[in-house]
Amino acid sequence: MTMKIPASHVRIKRAYEAPSPDDGERILIDRLWPRGVKKEALQLAEWNKALAPSGELRRWFNHEHARWPEFRRRYAAELAAQPGPFEALRERARKGVVTLVYSARDEAVNNAVALREYLLGPDGLDVK
Repeated sequence: MTMKIPASHVRIKRAYEAPSPDDGERILIDRLWPRGVKKEALQLAEWNKALAPSGELRRWFNHEHARWPEFRRRYAAELAAQPGPFEALRERARKGVVTLVYSARDEAVNNAVALREYLLGPDGLDVK
């Protein structure tokens, strides 16, 4: 199915920001639980570690801006290698609003930004 997902259906929010009613389904997409945040405070529909970058990729990237293009490519390849969780997320986003919850400090360069781009892209990110 190739039905385009409206950009307004995919939001991103730091785990340290308060949930809001317009967040829709909140999905934590980190492998590690956010430090100092109680489970009930996040108001998650799901914690989906399968949508997070591998530990190896996360450590390699280390939020270094110079590695951002390569991180996006490698992360897209990881998502493409296990399409089940990604396709489930895609279907949720087609039906309504989902908020990708992440804990990184950098709000512009992180896995949620890359996953949103991959999700909204016509063919995902370039995995070549």
